[in-house]
Amino acid sequence: MSERHPIIAITGSSGAGTTSVTRTFENIFRREKVTAAVIEGDSFHRYDRLEMKKRQAEAERDGNRNFSHFGPENNLFAELEQLFRAYGETGTGMRRKYLHDAEEAAPYQQNPGTFTPWEELPRGTDLLFYEGLHGAVVTPEVDIARHPDLLIGVVPVINLEWIQKLWRDKKQRGYSTEAVTDTILRRMPDYVNYICPQFAHTHVNFQRVPCVDTSNPFIARDIPSPDESICVIRFANPKGIDFPYLLNMINDSFMSRANTVVVPGGKMELAMQLIFTPFIWRMMERKRRLIE
Repeated sequence: MSERHPIIAITGSSGAGTTSVTRTFENIFRREKVTAAVIEGDSFHRYDRLEMKKRQAEAERDGNRNFSHFGPENNLFAELEQLFRAYGETGTGMRRKYLHDAEEAAPYQQNPGTFTPWEELPRGTDLLFYEGLHGAVVTPEVDIARHPDLLIGVVPVINLEWIQKLWRDKKQRGYSTEAVTDTILRRMPDYVNYICPQFAHTHVNFQRVPCVDTSNPFIARDIPSPDESICVIRFANPKGIDFPYLLNMINDSFMSRANTVVVPGGKMELAMQLIFTPFIWRMMERKRRLIE
């Protein structure tokens, strides 16, 4: 952790909804005039799209049916930890971008599914902001979770997570239900061993729970809306959290445990704004005092 060069990390599985949390922080950064160095977790995958497909096919021929983006063999965990360490110490570090589609790839004159060259982060940013799969990974070799000053987990209940992934991959990426189901099954061991354990290290977890029937996510025709959900917010250390203020500001919210607030699903973004804006204020104030 670093008061001079703070780090915020959002971690969650594919389809968990981390991108919507990122949009909330972008709004906070814009309003508070905070300049963030943004890191996408996909840029720390080990292989580009074509190479990953090739290696997956090779793994399946060798009898490995659990080769996935979730595990350590297909990610640059050491390089990600080095980035966090370097930024905390110096305010800079090395990053690259993963180009998801033709629109992202066009300015770089590269193919979609490839990485840009490694480059140094711009100097003078206020903080580092990471969003991806592995912001709180701990293994015998690396301890990424110890570096961020604020670690946030995004963890829908599993059936909702699968519905969101199925909807995204089918509607936006053109995959079949069978293909997405195969991906879910293939990733399951790494999901259990490398995704779930992260949420024991996070400072705050957001878990969306649908209030409609999601018992068979593989036949769901749409994603339960925010108004058809509740959001469970768990604080690892509730000290300093103004719970009466949150409950007063968010109608129909309540505390289910001493460190847990439950809010209507449609109020999740408001809850994030109320909770995290003071965090950003305190980070920037500590940073200014050290610089001055």
